[in-house]
Amino acid sequence: MVNDEPENRLEVSISAEVEMGQYANFASVWHTQDGFVLDFAVITRPPQLANDPSSGQHFVSVPTRIVSRIRIPPSQVFELMKALEQQLTQYEQETGHKH
Repeated sequence: MVNDEPENRLEVSISAEVEMGQYANFASVWHTQDGFVLDFAVITRPPQLANDPSSGQHFVSVPTRIVSRIRIPPSQVFELMKALEQQLTQYEQETGHKH
């Protein structure tokens, strides 16, 4: 059986401002009913011991700043997971690093 429908090909472009990317050394993933949110952040100062005034307990404060927030629909989460797995496998094969 011959498929007469043309193939979809994404033609991706990127602006010069976005092309450089943002450095992030922390990520947080959370969801709402409408989709998933990926917050990428950078630690802005060294962690330091702090005191919670309401409980009096000590904790380590890690100041961070979100550099990018990405919202994706639930259907795209599976595709993102597959792409990350493929790239991680390729990275491990190329570098010999397994994490």
